[in-house]
Amino acid sequence: MRAVIFANGGLRRPDFLLRLLRADDWIVAADGGARHCLALGLTPSLLIGDFDSLPETARRRLVAAGTPSLRFPEAKDQTDLELALTHAVRHGADEILVAGALGDRWDHSLANLTLGLSPSLASASITFDDGTVFIAFLRAGQTRTLRGRRGDLVSLIPLHGDAGEVETRGLQYPLSGETLAFGSTRGVSNVLEGEQAVVAVGSGSLVVLLTRQPTPGRPLRRPSRRARAAVTARRRRPLGGSR
Repeated sequence: MRAVIFANGGLRRPDFLLRLLRADDWIVAADGGARHCLALGLTPSLLIGDFDSLPETARRRLVAAGTPSLRFPEAKDQTDLELALTHAVRHGADEILVAGALGDRWDHSLANLTLGLSPSLASASITFDDGTVFIAFLRAGQTRTLRGRRGDLVSLIPLHGDAGEVETRGLQYPLSGETLAFGSTRGVSNVLEGEQAVVAVGSGSLVVLLTRQPTPGRPLRRPSRRARAAVTARRRRPLGGSR
């Protein structure tokens, strides 16, 4: 089961993210991430957080639309995104896409990156996407296929110590059983040679970032009314049971 969590960070290509959604996704809004849902015409299956970054008018719109909510006190030990991720995993999500995980708050952005490799969330495959940057998290022994376009940038960054036995295929600068040292920038700004590449890590862990390069002559666009309506028409199921 895949859960899609909208966090309160930035979405640089909302039109692209709409195309990533599936009809059976469970949509979760983490506090202020509900703003993105409303802007895209989505009714989330769950609203979760302390609601300190969500306007009351927006919360009322979701309540009127039938969205259940889990409210936590502001004085808590987890961010709203961690609460949403934990709830999704506990209710059976084995694949989680987070939209809007990164933004102007560097403390939140850095903390969110560590969540992708949290031991308590290890049962789910977690990815981040803001429409321009796709981020995956690889643990020891895992392999990831990246899909994009020729010329897209790919960066491999070890997060918890050195990453060993790193193998890549389809990148301009290949790695063959090599070590990427923690604190080194060696894995930054590789290039996709075709439409896909494969990255594997034998030990340690990697944060894998694919930055989509703009198509020459094609400006970024807001999602069309037709695109928003098509997504809105999909049936959404509540996360964790009936409403």
